[in-house]
Order: sequence, then C-alpha cells, then structure tokens
Amino acid sequence: MTTRVAMWSGPRNISTALMRSWEARGDSAVCDEPLYACYLQTTGRDHPGAAEVIAHHETDWRLVTEALTRGVVPGAKPIFYQKHMAHHLLPAIERRWITSLVNCFLIRDPRAMLTSLVKVIPNPTVEETGLPQQVELFDAERDRTGRVPPVLDGRDVRTDPAGMLRSLCAAVGVAYTDRMLAWPPGPRPTDGIWARHWYDAVHRSTGFAPYALKPDAVPSHLAAVLAECQGLYDRLAEYRLRPCPAAEPSSPPNRAS
Repeated sequence: MTTRVAMWSGPRNISTALMRSWEARGDSAVCDEPLYACYLQTTGRDHPGAAEVIAHHETDWRLVTEALTRGVVPGAKPIFYQKHMAHHLLPAIERRWITSLVNCFLIRDPRAMLTSLVKVIPNPTVEETGLPQQVELFDAERDRTGRVPPVLDGRDVRTDPAGMLRSLCAAVGVAYTDRMLAWPPGPRPTDGIWARHWYDAVHRSTGFAPYALKPDAVPSHLAAVLAECQGLYDRLAEYRLRPCPAAEPSSPPNRAS
C-alpha cells in the first residue's frame, strides 16, 4: 500500500529542501508543485518562466489530481511525497481528492517569509502567501478526521532537523531514517522546469541550513498584509509539532555473576 503524503506549504519556505529530504530516503517518489502550471494558466500571474512552465507541465487539474491520488507511483515506491503550494489550490479546483492523502502543513514566520517573497513578488497579496488556503485545508482536515493534522514550522526544522523529522515521520506513519538529513548537491530530474529561477540555494545545499535570524524589515506598504498573515500563522503555529528525541539505545540485561 502506498502512503501518499501531501505537504501544503507557502512560498519562500524550506519546501524544496524538505522534498530533497524525502527523496533522499530512497523509498520515496516525490512530486514538485504539480498544480503550478494550472495556477499560472488560470491566474495569468507574471512569474519567472511562466510560459515555459505552462508549456511543459500539465495544466488540467483533473488530470493532475487523478495522478496524485490514483496514478502509478514513479519507481513503484511505497511512499509518494507531494510538495504543494497551498495558493495553487484555486477556488475552482474541487477538494474531494485531498481526502485520500496524508495532509501536512509547512509554515514559516510571516516576517521572514514576506521579506523573502518581496524580492520576487514586490506586492504580494495575502492569498499569494498560501496562509488562508493552509488554514482552510487544516480546518477541513481536522473536522474530517477528528485529529490535528501535522504542522511543521520551517524554523523548527532548521534548528533540529533530526528531531523534527522524527516527529513528522511518526505523525504520518512511516519510519524515520537519518538518510533524510543529507543529500548530494545539484538539480534533480524531479525538479519542476522552474527550478533554474527559484532553486539556486537548494542546488548548492547538502542538508538543512542552520536557522539564522534575518534583520530585514517588511516594507511599510505591506503592514496590513503582515498583520493578516500573522493571525493566520498563529492559528496554525499553535499546533506545530515538537522535536522527538532519538531513542535511547537499549541496555544489555543484568546477569548474575
């Protein structure tokens, strides 16, 4: 039986590094932002390489979601890890297919996220951060299952990668492995065609970069966006996973002399 893990993130987080981490396991197929081409075609957003993304990736969300939920998993791997941007889930895309996935949420402090996002999108809306969609999905998943879905904070992962990945693996029902902590540098065939515009840092990486506080300030014209994002982030951050320590090695039994 295949475990299909959907990680719903917003932009400018560690989502691609986390995808690398799951691919490094060896037992996981990965999928990179499968709804991006549909999002670009529908919205007309002027993202880097948009025309190329639309030309090379599937734009029909029905075909995409069929492959994500019932399609053959590449390499017949037992785990299918799907990296999703929550804002790519446009209102016209129906949601029933999501219930067949193990849904998780990757969040980032809004100040750090926005100061990074404005370097690419100077005037982002709240919807372009993915936070409203993450909250919508989180609430729907909790109501449907009666359980709190896994929430992962990017800062926590960078502070304690092993501890947080142990917690995440336990939450989705798969075994943790230290192979998730490191990967070789460079691009991957599994990267979206947009990688050359967005993934320079990830292509240089060999693991999760340590957390470092950024001094950048959010531009004043985005004060209202920041305030709304902060409220949405706080709702999810309340439920974020805590690091799980490594299991203590078992002691040999005492024997009578």
